[in-house]
Amino acid sequence: MKRVAVLIDGGHLRVLAKQAGFEYDPNYIEKVAKACVEADEDALRYLYYDCAPYTGKATLPVSGGEKQFGGSDRWLKDLAAKDLFAVRLGVLKFRGFKPKRIPVADRALTDDDFKPDFEQKGVDMRIGLDIATHAQNGMVDRLILVTGDTDCLPAMKHARISGIQIVLITFPDRSVAPELLWHSDFERRVAWLGQ
Repeated sequence: MKRVAVLIDGGHLRVLAKQAGFEYDPNYIEKVAKACVEADEDALRYLYYDCAPYTGKATLPVSGGEKQFGGSDRWLKDLAAKDLFAVRLGVLKFRGFKPKRIPVADRALTDDDFKPDFEQKGVDMRIGLDIATHAQNGMVDRLILVTGDTDCLPAMKHARISGIQIVLITFPDRSVAPELLWHSDFERRVAWLGQ
């Protein structure tokens, strides 16, 4: 029986699940996480990386009015309460507004022509640190990664050098950067699950 830890980049999984038409909530995340583990593997932990919704005020780009952002992080707490789950939080930064369409100058602009631009900070670093920690402590034989981010490559290389096998999860009709496959031991395709 191979001991495994499943590391899930929440931003990556959320985008793919929503594109595939699924409601993204803690129960769905748990289903996908458990589907990543095969019968000959024993899951030590499911690590989920994401950011709580941005809360704050911003000045709208055309009218100069004020926009209040807010959202609940209750779903992250519900996920963290599930058996064997741990949630690692980065910070969501507001980077301003960007146009919904380009070019933008074909008519008079309104605030509705722009959407907020957010950036996750600290998520990739936390994934990399956990990969390196697992590589050093030897508690698992395999790391199962749900990510599309090549920022994980140095940590993946370190884990493999340390003797940990890397399994990269992919989904139907979705491609990943070839570099992620080059630095994984196995590609495991997981089918989308119904709600």
